[in-house]
Amino acid sequence: MNAHDSNPIDAPPFTIEGDNRPSRWLVTCDHATNRVPPWVNGGDLGIAAQDMARHIAWDVGAAGLASVLARRLDAPMIRSDFSRLVIDPNRGEDDPTLLMRLYDGTVIPANRKADAAERERRLDRLYRPYHRALARLAATHPARAICAVHSFTPQLKGRPPRPWLVGILYSHRDERLGPAMVRACRAQGWITGDNEPYSGHLEGDSIDTHALAHGRPNVLVEVRNDLIRDAEGQEFWASRLAPVLESVLAESGA
Repeated sequence: MNAHDSNPIDAPPFTIEGDNRPSRWLVTCDHATNRVPPWVNGGDLGIAAQDMARHIAWDVGAAGLASVLARRLDAPMIRSDFSRLVIDPNRGEDDPTLLMRLYDGTVIPANRKADAAERERRLDRLYRPYHRALARLAATHPARAICAVHSFTPQLKGRPPRPWLVGILYSHRDERLGPAMVRACRAQGWITGDNEPYSGHLEGDSIDTHALAHGRPNVLVEVRNDLIRDAEGQEFWASRLAPVLESVLAESGA
């Protein structure tokens, strides 16, 4: 299912799969694509094509992983259909990094000159429709649990290589699933980061807004993007993560 924002000539700001699937789980993918809508600086943020293909513009492989994982869980899935460099749906509306001007060494020219009116336009046409749809899906099951799917790059510029295959992120405000998920992944023999490569809590992010604020069990799963660049890798990791997620949720009593 696709849903259009208020301008009929725009491509949809989000995509939903399996709206009526019965699972408690809702799978989300905030950084699914590197698409720049044509009304945003003519569809070009002013950076090189090779930079738009990098992790700075999207979570490489995450959309495919989320789709397969949701099918295996028999769960609905929602993904954004705009680059996080256009506006980041995994940030609060008042977050200063909502429109990134510099990311991993790359300057984003179209964001450097974006004023308050442009920021509001992107919120209205992309960010808010996505979050309204996510909120609706989250509310359709009385015992909803949320699994946010992301990916991370094996190495940032000038930083050491990241050793993890998987990172499990969770907030200190709700540890019902996160620590158990870390243990379960490590039991599979996977090098698993516990709130690595990022902190698991950010005020106003998607998990904070749609899970923590409503008491919904949640976990954020990041897979290293070189492992899920193609359909084979996405199927491989979805087939392994799905039963772990199911068992951890069942055993949590949440």
